[in-house]
Amino acid sequence: MGALVEAKQAALAALLAGLGDMPAFAGAARAAALARVQGQGLPVKRDEYWRYSDPSRLTTPQAKAGVAVEDAGFEGIDALRIVFVDGVFDAGASDDLGSAGVEITLLSKAGGDHWAGADFGVLEAEGQVPVARPLAGLNTAFAAEGVLIRATGAASRPVALVHRQTRADSDVMLHHVIRVEEGASLTLLESGTGGARFNHVAEVLVGEGAAFHHIRVQGRDEARAALTHLFARVGAEGLFKSFTLTMNGSLTRNEAILTLAGDDGVAHVAGAAIGDGAFHHDDTVFVTHQALRCESRQVYKKVLKGGAVGVFQGKILVKQGAQKTDGYQISQSLLLDDDSQFLAKPELEIYADDVKCSHGSTSGAIDETALFYLQSRGVPEPVARHLLILAFLADAMAEIEDEAIAEHLGSLLRRWQGMAED
Repeated sequence: MGALVEAKQAALAALLAGLGDMPAFAGAARAAALARVQGQGLPVKRDEYWRYSDPSRLTTPQAKAGVAVEDAGFEGIDALRIVFVDGVFDAGASDDLGSAGVEITLLSKAGGDHWAGADFGVLEAEGQVPVARPLAGLNTAFAAEGVLIRATGAASRPVALVHRQTRADSDVMLHHVIRVEEGASLTLLESGTGGARFNHVAEVLVGEGAAFHHIRVQGRDEARAALTHLFARVGAEGLFKSFTLTMNGSLTRNEAILTLAGDDGVAHVAGAAIGDGAFHHDDTVFVTHQALRCESRQVYKKVLKGGAVGVFQGKILVKQGAQKTDGYQISQSLLLDDDSQFLAKPELEIYADDVKCSHGSTSGAIDETALFYLQSRGVPEPVARHLLILAFLADAMAEIEDEAIAEHLGSLLRRWQGMAED
């Protein structure tokens, strides 16, 4: 164990050497985050929550990859666009930051009296217990850019964060803080690669009776190495919903750490992923119920072929006193060959006695009976397979409430599969 700790600390020292100085904003939170990381060291595959994914691509000092293919993302959707190129804000490609009726400030422009100074790093710090997340702490300490968004009413249109990569060696950190005040609502869209290596943290505070919708597209860049952390705290009668659509990428790990802190809160998190070949996709979710009559839902679907690997680690923690909890979790994979694999670790930890919690996980192949039926009705076999894949992903896609956005992603997914548009 001593040698392992030394190795983790040595890897951290090597990575820190290339990061430079910490930004000044929220200096106390950044210093505390760095101290946590120094106490933890960097993750290794022997750590329990990294046993199915090798973090070395995310922890070595350098990362290189080909420049990503640009996908349409959310083009055609009326949204306020904020564009980052290799982690740097591109004012020329972005819209007026005040045009959605919400308060938006770049992290790099925030002064010491900014409202986010009291929120920056708070949810990330809370999310370090009971599972250490040192790369999220590293982001809090050193991320120099991101957006600080506060909604005090209903946003007039979605806010779209566009992450573009132009350099093969870009190593990007972005940190966002989003506060949706009591009774307000906001939809946040995200698309693009971000960088050859992408370390992304978002902290979302959903106030009483507020609603936050998050829809993310991680596109067809084969060499993507990305780690995202989505921390959220949901107040009484608040609504939080997040959906991610992923296709390809050599290593993608999306973590969601959600806390239902107020009575009658709702938190849904979902994902649909399609991967081929050197594809490793990891969804790691931790949902904590600590209030009355709250609902959580985790829905994850993965389609894998060519030796691709899918991972799901999901936990529902119901604390003492969180009665009338309704927690649901499902993770499923569609394996299109014998070389791919799906690794699942569903967990329930319950300390209340009046709850309804369930989890399930399955893996299977294309339904040959359904395939034969479609072919018998004149549908060519490749098209029939694509239709069955779309049907398999439908439960996860159904978590998107906005019909226009859901149809847009359905169209994008059909194009990704090489299917002609209707």
